[in-house]
Amino acid sequence: MGMNGTARRVGLGTMITMCGMGAAAGGLISLIMSQSRSARRVVEERSPICGPPTGDGVYGSFSGTPIRVTLLGDSSAVGLGVDRTTETPGVLMVSALSDLASRPVHFTRLAWIGAQSCDLDAQVRMALDETPALDLAVIMIGANDVTSRTRPSVSVRFLSEAVAKLRQTGCEVVVATCPDLGTIRPIHQPLRFIARRWSRQLAALQTVAVVKAGGRTVSLGAILGPAFARDPRMFSVDEFHPSAEGYAAAAAVLLPTAAAALGLWPEPGERRDRAFGKERVTSVERAALRAAERAGTEVSQADADASVSSGWARLRRRRPLALVEAEDCVKTDTPEQAGKI
Repeated sequence: MGMNGTARRVGLGTMITMCGMGAAAGGLISLIMSQSRSARRVVEERSPICGPPTGDGVYGSFSGTPIRVTLLGDSSAVGLGVDRTTETPGVLMVSALSDLASRPVHFTRLAWIGAQSCDLDAQVRMALDETPALDLAVIMIGANDVTSRTRPSVSVRFLSEAVAKLRQTGCEVVVATCPDLGTIRPIHQPLRFIARRWSRQLAALQTVAVVKAGGRTVSLGAILGPAFARDPRMFSVDEFHPSAEGYAAAAAVLLPTAAAALGLWPEPGERRDRAFGKERVTSVERAALRAAERAGTEVSQADADASVSSGWARLRRRRPLALVEAEDCVKTDTPEQAGKI
C-alpha cells in the first residue's frame, strides 16, 4: 500500500506539473496571438492606402545606352510610407548608379504592396516582358512572408526560382534580405523576440538560396535594427514602414553591391581598395548566418565566373562611397588647405 500510495502521489504530481506547463504554454500562445492582432491593427490603421508613384523612367542626363534596372518585391521596394518618388529606395539607387556610370539608367518598379515571395514569379515575368535584356534586378522581399507565417522553405523556394530565372537571361540580381521585424514599435515582448528570430532565420536561408542561384545578397537586418530602434524618425507614421530617412539608409547600403554587380565599384587591387572594404571566403551557410546579424554585408559566390555554386561564398562589407570620397579629400589636402574654409 505504501509503494502504491507513493506511485499515485508521484503520478499525480507529474500530472499537475504537466498540466501547469500546458497551461503556461497555452497562455503564452494566447498572449502572442493577442499581440500579433494588436500590432497588425495598429499598423493597418496608420498605413497609407497606396504608395508613391512608381518613378518609372530614365534617370541621368548622360548620353549612351541606358542601363536597364528593375525593382521587385513588397512595400519596402514600393517605398510605402513616403509621398515623393525621389524618396523611394529605387529612385535613390538608380539616380546614384547613373552618376557612378556616367550613363542614363532606365528604371521600372514592378513591386507591389503586400507582395510575398510567391508573387515574385509574376513580377519576374512582367519584368522580362517589359525589358527582355535587363542589366540588374533588385529584389526586396521577406517581411510579409514572416507576418503571414509562411514556411521559410516555401518562401525561399520561390525566391530561388525567381533569381535563377533572371540569371538565365544574363541579368545581375541583388536581393535585400528580410529586415529585422523585432524592431517594429507596435510589437512587444515576447512577440518581439519571436519576430526577430523568424526574420533573421529567413534572411539567412534567403542568402544561401540566392547565392547558390548565382545572385548577391545584402543584409538589411541591422539597418532596420539598432539604428531604427534608437531613432524613431527612421520609421514612417505607421511605425512599420521606413520614413524617407529609413529608405535613404537602406538605399545607401544596397548601392555599393548594386554598383559592383554592374562593374561600377572598385574591386581588390584597384586604385581605391578602401571602397571595397573587408572580405573573407567561407561556406555559404556560415556567410549567411553572419550576414543576417550585420548590416550591409554582401554575400556572393566565391568564384564569380562559376556557373554552379561551389558551396563557398565571399563575404564583403563595402564602404559607402561618400565616406571614401571624404577621406580622399582629407588626404589630398595640404595642411594649409585643410585649415581653410
